[in-house]
Amino acid sequence: MPTVFDNIDTPFLENEGGNGLLNALKVARRGDFCVGYFNLRGWRCIDKVVSAWDLPQTEIEPPPCRLLVGMQRLPHEQLRAWLSDDAIDRSPDNKTLAKLRKDAANEFRKQLTLGFPTDADEAGLRRLAKQLKGGCVRVKLFLKHALHAKLYLAHRNDTINPIIAYLGSSNLTLAGL
Repeated sequence: MPTVFDNIDTPFLENEGGNGLLNALKVARRGDFCVGYFNLRGWRCIDKVVSAWDLPQTEIEPPPCRLLVGMQRLPHEQLRAWLSDDAIDRSPDNKTLAKLRKDAANEFRKQLTLGFPTDADEAGLRRLAKQLKGGCVRVKLFLKHALHAKLYLAHRNDTINPIIAYLGSSNLTLAGL
């Protein structure tokens, strides 16, 4: 029977039963994450585990951690786009994609200025920067349309259960984790 993590009775990240996401990542060799929202401060909840994963030996192998982020627009902007007369299903052009990337970078920059950063926040951001520069973590934005999925895959060296999947409604944010 699958375990349901609701962050009320059964915490998603850690729990006493040992079947939370953090424990699965500790026994994994790499991870793939697909989330609607990514918060830079939320990363520090799992960054130490990701740092322990080995870098790939060849360029063909994926990096230890791949993160796909899918929600870029604020909800009221998305609603306005859905209700507009010219809302048709089309792929964005290169100019629009460049603007969306810039907007996403600005949103991440804004995250850094909210609240009072703690020493733990700063250390976590430094670890993330090191992981990105070192090739341990690869982050991609999904820009074709709003992707609101939450999926965490922990890849293991286990022939019977090589991948543990966590899915539901927990984004890679402090509140979600």
